[in-house]
Amino acid sequence: MVSRIESAAATRQALLDAAADLLDTGGLEAVTLRAVGARAGVTRGAPYRHFADKESLLIAVGSAAWSRIADHSATLRATPDLPPADKLRAALVALIDIGRTQPHLYRLMFSNPPGDPAALARAARRSHDEFLAIVGELVGEQSARRYGALLIGSAGGIIGMEVSGQLADPKWSQSPEDLIDTLVDMVVHAR
Repeated sequence: MVSRIESAAATRQALLDAAADLLDTGGLEAVTLRAVGARAGVTRGAPYRHFADKESLLIAVGSAAWSRIADHSATLRATPDLPPADKLRAALVALIDIGRTQPHLYRLMFSNPPGDPAALARAARRSHDEFLAIVGELVGEQSARRYGALLIGSAGGIIGMEVSGQLADPKWSQSPEDLIDTLVDMVVHAR
């Protein structure tokens, strides 16, 4: 028999999954509590029992994405036979993949919700800590923040160029992965 707590957790997860699907297919405008409830197959009132409003739902979706990235980076960090440069490359490619395949989610993750502008930055802390630990393996703890910010900023630019189609332009003709390889090589050789 499913307990009330398990049922509530399953409903909340179904709502988060439905919101993420709607976000992927239609952007922020497509995500309404009513549409999320309908997509999740729950009663009309169920979304309101789990989320105060659309913003709190979107913060939860963005926070869950940051948590997945943190888990991925932690797994990379804990893989002893993976060289530090490959860990860094894989962490950056994971971020690039979200920007490429889920651009609405990527923008949400780096947004500042009006009701709680720091909510997603707080959600990103563990991910950033894991990422900085990976960077620190290559450049040392003292330089990790400088290189980490440079790498995340560069990844954001790469994602922007990829999503807008600029990287496919013959003038650039680069893949995001090629650019990530170049960034990682630059960091490796800079230390």
